[in-house]
Amino acid sequence: MEARAIKKHIPSSPVKMRLVIDMIRGKKIAEALGILHFHPKAAAAIAELTLKSAISNLKNKVREAGEHTNEDEYFIKEVKVDVGPVIKRIMPAPMGRAFRIRKRSNHLTIVVSDGNNSNNVKE
Repeated sequence: MEARAIKKHIPSSPVKMRLVIDMIRGKKIAEALGILHFHPKAAAAIAELTLKSAISNLKNKVREAGEHTNEDEYFIKEVKVDVGPVIKRIMPAPMGRAFRIRKRSNHLTIVVSDGNNSNNVKE
C-alpha cells in the first residue's frame, strides 16, 4: 500500500530543493527523517513536514483497510520536485536599465510505501 503528500508553491528554486531531496530518495523512513531533521538547508524543513504528512496518510490508509504493518518497513518509493510558477520582478540597474528578477517556486511530491503490493494487484 502506498500514500502520497504534495506541497505546492514552495518559495525556493527547484534546484535547491532537489539537492536535499536526492539525499533521501529510496531510503527507509527513519533514516530519511534523521537526514532531513539535522540538515542545515531551509528546504530540508519543508521536505520533513511533507514526509511526515505522507507517513500519516499511509498510516490512515492502513488503519482504514484493517491491515497491520510494521512502521519500520516503510520506505520512500518516489520523490519528485517539479517547477512551480515564476514571479517576475524588475530591479533598477545602472544607466537607466532594468534587470529582471525571477522568483522561482517548486512543487514537492513524496510517495511512501509499506512494501505490500496488496492494493496494486487487481483480480
